[in-house]
Amino acid sequence: MKPSTTFPTPDAWLEHRVSYGETDAMGVVYYANYLHWFEMSRSLYIRELGMSYRLIEERGIFLPVRQASCRYVAPARFDQLVQIHAAISTWTRASLTFVYEVTDSHKTRVLATGSTQHAVVDPHGKPCRVPHWLWELCT
Repeated sequence: MKPSTTFPTPDAWLEHRVSYGETDAMGVVYYANYLHWFEMSRSLYIRELGMSYRLIEERGIFLPVRQASCRYVAPARFDQLVQIHAAISTWTRASLTFVYEVTDSHKTRVLATGSTQHAVVDPHGKPCRVPHWLWELCT
């Protein structure tokens, strides 16, 4: 599978070398680690736009994951260099959805795709509107 040619922008690329601890007995990345990579690339995405998760939370906005999915296309293996592509694909009044592609180091072969949907909530966990400053930052 080839990488998407219509991936949303702005976007971020996280380069990551697979560690031994991320793999199973066959040297293949354990499936749950992809969700951690998605989180790492999401944090990089926000940081590259000039913000951080910490600052978003200090402003009273939290982005808990409501739904996560991952489609495994080809295995990533121990010591392999991978690229994790992240962007926001969808906005609603009180949520946003990130999409991801995990590729080989040359960005020519997709290893996995996925998404995470995030609620936008206040410090008490109550859903709230996406603040204008966050939407402006990410679009």
